[in-house]
Amino acid sequence: MADQPSANGTPPPWRHRIHEIIFEADTPAGKAFDLALLVLIIGSVVAVMLESVPAIRATHGRELYLAEWAFTIVFTIEYIVRLASVRRPMTYARSMFGIVDLLAILPTYLSLLIPGAQSLLVIRALRLLRVFRILKLGRYVDESQVLVSALIASRQKIIVFLTAVVTLVLLVGAAMYLIEGADSGFTSIPQSTYWAIVTMTTVGYGDIAPQTVPGKMLASVVMVLGYGIIAVPTGIVTAELTRPRPARSNTQVCPHCMAEGHANDATYCRKCSERLNPES
Repeated sequence: MADQPSANGTPPPWRHRIHEIIFEADTPAGKAFDLALLVLIIGSVVAVMLESVPAIRATHGRELYLAEWAFTIVFTIEYIVRLASVRRPMTYARSMFGIVDLLAILPTYLSLLIPGAQSLLVIRALRLLRVFRILKLGRYVDESQVLVSALIASRQKIIVFLTAVVTLVLLVGAAMYLIEGADSGFTSIPQSTYWAIVTMTTVGYGDIAPQTVPGKMLASVVMVLGYGIIAVPTGIVTAELTRPRPARSNTQVCPHCMAEGHANDATYCRKCSERLNPES
């Protein structure tokens, strides 16, 4: 049969055609599909938001309920088709977009068992991230990949930095607890640590404040440290962002491992080395 895979493992033509439409944004059919999908996503998010308004829910609750289920059924079919169009469905299911797509339909079904769970449908807004690929905004795709790469490359330094910050706020919290005590609102070390975090991040709610001179001196030191601490992770990520950038990529998605960010002239996947276009 024409749709059966060949002996060398080449996927059937229908799978490649569907994959090209729903995963690629470089073809007219693919762009039209994704633009229609964006309209549906926006409509579903708006419906969830309107349903949370008591006055609107009282007058149009049934219509919004039916719309919610209609959107969910469409997104469920789309999710199943996405799984069917890739050679390794679990690879897509475990990818970022695969998880978001699944989370976009689960709340409606969960609402049958847990009332109110449908409010979590606002997570569908995350699917709007596809707009950068759908509209073929290549330069934004490249910039997003640079930013993600910089964050990943900086993760070890940031983890070390955050560990040091957590240790510091614990020490400051314990010190403030000893200095001020319960009379000033510092009733426990966790409460004092909360104050240290709020102060060091320069948020300053003002619900707790030191009253003694030593406490105010320590608070002043923590405030000054806060400005310096905020600048450290920014410098770490900025250092990674200034590194040489890779060549400009397109929106093509590997049908084997779901990797993105391939060069415009790439024939094979940069991650799994499989052919990007199985029919070529």
